Amino acid sequence: MSEAISHFVNACEVIDVHEHHMAEVALSRDVNLLKLFQQSYAAWTGDVLPSEPKATSSIISAATEPTTWERLAPFLEKSGSNAFVRNLVRGVSNLYGVAETGITRENWEAVDTLVRLHHKDAKWPGEVIGRAGIKRIVTDPFLDPLLDPRPVLGESYDAVLRINAFTLGWHPNSRDHNGNSGHALLGRLGMEVTTFDDYCAAIRELVAGCAGRNQIALKNALAYDRDLSFDEPNVEMARKAWGKSSPSTAERKAFSDFVVDLFCQLAGQADLPVQTHLGTAIISGSHPLRISGLIERHPRTRFLLMHLAYPWSRDLLGMAFVYRNVWLDLCWSFLLSPSHFKLALHEAIEVLPDESRMMIGGDCLHIEETFAAIQGARELIGEVLSEKIASGYLRSRDAERLAIGVLSKNAREFFRMS
Repeated sequence: MSEAISHFVNACEVIDVHEHHMAEVALSRDVNLLKLFQQSYAAWTGDVLPSEPKATSSIISAATEPTTWERLAPFLEKSGSNAFVRNLVRGVSNLYGVAETGITRENWEAVDTLVRLHHKDAKWPGEVIGRAGIKRIVTDPFLDPLLDPRPVLGESYDAVLRINAFTLGWHPNSRDHNGNSGHALLGRLGMEVTTFDDYCAAIRELVAGCAGRNQIALKNALAYDRDLSFDEPNVEMARKAWGKSSPSTAERKAFSDFVVDLFCQLAGQADLPVQTHLGTAIISGSHPLRISGLIERHPRTRFLLMHLAYPWSRDLLGMAFVYRNVWLDLCWSFLLSPSHFKLALHEAIEVLPDESRMMIGGDCLHIEETFAAIQGARELIGEVLSEKIASGYLRSRDAERLAIGVLSKNAREFFRMS
């Protein structure tokens, strides 16, 4: 890799457009080495499945267990080649002084002691974020979709409003995959809803209040609750679901489709982007082309499509070329497969209609994993840009401009950050 472009990429500031930082995890004082693995994507190599995110809440609330080598070994030895595991190991190793050896049977106890000690220090999260070169973070606190992040996490944070619970809100007892009730959330804001029309009015008020909660985008993570084929809104069928504890499948879909469409309409009017989870999750329903109708119906709404829609990255790039209201959040994709990310980034540079279309995020719970994710993204972006320079496709100044865009400039402009 070109040493010059590597140094340049490593020196660039980062605006991280997608994390899951929440006080319950990121600011916890009760963290050890085992918990870092249990509350990371490394856990997906074991009993936690990407298609069953309900387990996430239970993992977050679980008591901290003592770290033992027997509990670490399945991650480090059985799944040691997995990219999620290797990413976390590298981040922990760099932060806690074992970069040369990694985490081993001989040093794990010393590393565990350092993790527990550093997490007792209230300044540690900010120090790690600073070492990562991250200047701003957009977080999705899915345990509390109404969270204003700044009083809790700091002035460098903005948040997104996750819409899942509201799109499934045909009954006060209906909940999304994280256990959130749209009715309960609206009630916290002092909104009483008794009719379908009340509910629609409350959603309008909810979106209008985003700025006051430092929420700078909406987040559609419905790929974990249902398929992503959002049909034309059918208000008559949507009304039939209202108030029923068990609406029919058709009524549930119509209600959810209608509310998603309403959110997208309101987002376009308010100039709020709509982040959308694609790929993995309930994988049979999360192909990016499933949301093409929604994108076409809302040309004024800016959609930030996530994760390179793995494993359908080429389909996503085709959409981003055709639909000029689509941008790409590259988050998580480089954690899943660095080699696939490099291939997709090479193609994205060539295919996308302009250089504003890409940005990055870590998509992590713990700051150690975020540190490792951003560190790894810098390295991979530097490698791709170096290869583009070596092949003659880009000049050095073009690569530097592109790096600034992907790492910070595009996000600053896209989210209208001051």
